[in-house]
Amino acid sequence: MAGNLFCFGLGYSAATLAHRLSLEGWIVGGTARTAEKVGILARQGFDAHVFDGESLSAGLRACLQRADTILISTPPGDEGDPVLASAADALRALAPRWRWLGYLSTTGVYGDKSGAWVDETSAPAPTSPRAARRLAAEIAWQCFASETGAPLHIFRLPGIYGPGRSPFDSLRAGTARRFDKQGQIFSRIHVDDLATVLMASMARPSPGAIYNVCDDEPASQAEVIAFAAELLGMAPPPLEPFATAQASLSQMARSFYRDSKRVRNDRIKRELAIRLAYPTYREGLASLL
Repeated sequence: MAGNLFCFGLGYSAATLAHRLSLEGWIVGGTARTAEKVGILARQGFDAHVFDGESLSAGLRACLQRADTILISTPPGDEGDPVLASAADALRALAPRWRWLGYLSTTGVYGDKSGAWVDETSAPAPTSPRAARRLAAEIAWQCFASETGAPLHIFRLPGIYGPGRSPFDSLRAGTARRFDKQGQIFSRIHVDDLATVLMASMARPSPGAIYNVCDDEPASQAEVIAFAAELLGMAPPPLEPFATAQASLSQMARSFYRDSKRVRNDRIKRELAIRLAYPTYREGLASLL
């Protein structure tokens, strides 16, 4: 059944979901950070509005009031979740009419597990300020749901890849690097599979649920880039010792390599009947060519 979706943050992942839902007759509105991006989204048929994290315009409020399905994909800042900080009162009044509320979080909340497996029952233990802010935002939204009865669903996401956002882009640009860090393992998800999970959850809401959204095969960054290079018929970048290479990385990149874990996805398969289109990075990368 079609509905009316409002996305706080119509970025890469949310826009992929929005395009798929619009093909099924959904009305989609949302926010972007700049007027330029709002214009791009408007030309794609979305009722988009600038959201600065501080206040809601009259047009944004009107669009939000028409929605029965809400997705939060804006990242938290130092002052907490920007949506709750600026719009909690308005949202409390609207929450009783929502069919579904989704919050996009990160598997980074689990912290470093030295390559061990985690699932949704694993205790969060973030090791970076960025992941700690995400966990705090999860808790804030859970408190909001407890107070209002909003049908909250939390989705913990690993690295997201897809068209225009994959190792192919950096390999073609000559900027790809591979790091040798013993035991370093990551999980990932194709953006289309993420949209499939969100749509499945909307179709069968389970308020309070937390889902890990990832593919079946965690792998190292070096392994994934080597496979992408092979598909392009290129030699892979040489392996660089991470201990010496990390000084040239951004703080965010260094924090990404701080953790190593394998993330289980059994719950999305069991509870949402998900069959991934791209169960490993191999199928996902091959499809992008």
